Amino acid sequence: MEYSVVRSNRRTVSIAVKGGKVVVYAPLAYPQDKIDAFVIKHRVWIARRVKEQAEAFAPDFADGSVMILLGKERIIRTGRTALTESEVFLPAEGREEALTRLMRKLARERMTRLIAEIAAVYKFHYEKLTITSARTRWGSCNTRGTIAFSFRSAVLPDGLAAYLAVHELCHTRHMDHSKAFWEEVSRILPDYRERRKALKGYSWAMKCL
Repeated sequence: MEYSVVRSNRRTVSIAVKGGKVVVYAPLAYPQDKIDAFVIKHRVWIARRVKEQAEAFAPDFADGSVMILLGKERIIRTGRTALTESEVFLPAEGREEALTRLMRKLARERMTRLIAEIAAVYKFHYEKLTITSARTRWGSCNTRGTIAFSFRSAVLPDGLAAYLAVHELCHTRHMDHSKAFWEEVSRILPDYRERRKALKGYSWAMKCL
């Protein structure tokens, strides 16, 4: 069984399953053979948790199922790929691919608009925007001024998408999460802490497609 180990100044050993991955938390000097034995002892529980999480993130593309896009629940129907206020139409075949293409389009359109609007008001400069398939982060910004967002950001409501835009634009001035960076974010979004917390409620989107 594959697992990673995180060591720290703790006294006990514990196991967590996060996103289907097994993580063991152990004291700094705890022997590796004892960690192996601990994992084996709890293998049944680990297997059950991995299975539960895999099933929880398995998307259902059948007609009548519900998909969240742009922060709203949409009922899946058969038809040419399109989005309405209450429905998302997907072809009978290749639904996952069609949904992914739609989400890329939605993410690109919205994030392009948000980035441009916010940059114009607050005098940010960036080189370009790209949409990626990232699963570990919603967005990123490199030293060349290229800002990227995961296409999975298409599930988010507008308020959280705006937080992502502000977050990455602030990285064009501060390439870290220093006090100065968060002060910059706070200047634009005084409620950024609440938005950041709410964003965690959408972490499922990183694993469902």
